[in-house]
Amino acid sequence: MLKKGNRANTLHGILLIALFSFAAFYIADFPVVKRLSFSPLIVGIVLGMLYANSLRNRLPETWVPGIRFCTKQVLRWGIILYGFRLTLAQVAAVGIPAVAVDLTVVTVTILGGVLLGRLLKIDRDTALMTSTGSAICGAAAVLGAEPVVKCEGYKTAIAVSTVVIFGTLSMFLYPVMYRTGLLDGMTDTEVAIYTGSTLHEVAHVAGAGNAMDPTDSLGIAGTATITKMIRVMMLAPVLVVMSFALAGRRRRESAAAVQEAKAEKSRITIPWFAFGFIGVICLNSLLQHWCGVESVREIPFNGAIEYFDTFLLTMAMTALGTETSFDKFRQAGAKPFVLAGLLYVWLVVGGYFLTKYLVGVL
Repeated sequence: MLKKGNRANTLHGILLIALFSFAAFYIADFPVVKRLSFSPLIVGIVLGMLYANSLRNRLPETWVPGIRFCTKQVLRWGIILYGFRLTLAQVAAVGIPAVAVDLTVVTVTILGGVLLGRLLKIDRDTALMTSTGSAICGAAAVLGAEPVVKCEGYKTAIAVSTVVIFGTLSMFLYPVMYRTGLLDGMTDTEVAIYTGSTLHEVAHVAGAGNAMDPTDSLGIAGTATITKMIRVMMLAPVLVVMSFALAGRRRRESAAAVQEAKAEKSRITIPWFAFGFIGVICLNSLLQHWCGVESVREIPFNGAIEYFDTFLLTMAMTALGTETSFDKFRQAGAKPFVLAGLLYVWLVVGGYFLTKYLVGVL
């Protein structure tokens, strides 16, 4: 992709996405955008989609490899560096109940989403991407799954759109439920675990937790965020399992299509970046111990790394947006949003009773 002779054109495509990403960071700092907790990632994909449906045809085709470079290599490095936001100590801080709730939510949401996708006759890749985003950490999970699923860019954009819509709705809904007494049957710890294990994006959890407990005097905001970060850590093992499952499916499809003993077998796509993600988390845990600090943000250079990582992920999201036209959304229809809506009901309602039960038992 960055081969000699094509390097200049590829760099032009990368530079275009970088400029859009700088604009996304600038727009994300607007007060109204901040109040909605729209991260630069979300702003980036919106800008990319606006470009795709206006000036995309004027883009030189020789620049396209640079855009694809952002959706592949830049994305993988962004996921790896995401590990600098997490430590193993965060798991120990909230204990087994939060881990159990997170694990159950992730498993049921992904498997249930795939099953519902079949019932709704939705494209399998779209159903899997949407379910993964709802189950783990919204847009970041969708981006992480994209290199494993290897689906078209517009399917990734559809999955991101669903988690943005329903995640944003939850960010406002949960504080309202808390203030009106609908969550009075829960302890503060249960409210925190419920919030962290069912909201889509990290930003959504932080926003809802802060709205319910602005000073963290009740421990809701902090515990909710830690619970959410445990869900994020589950991204790596989910991607590994997913790669093996998809490899088996592709082998079966290949055999059915060729119907010969010598049918080409699909290789297992091992998501090495997922192992890099885990390795960075372990490294970050050691750094936190060596530095003797309470928060990952206090580790030297972590703030700069997080900012750079957000920029890389914004570039990946923006690049995906530039390959997404509204015509492809119309082709997909309303079914992916119906699927995301059903998963949303499960997270809000089912997550409530699941949290009550598991926290009470454990």
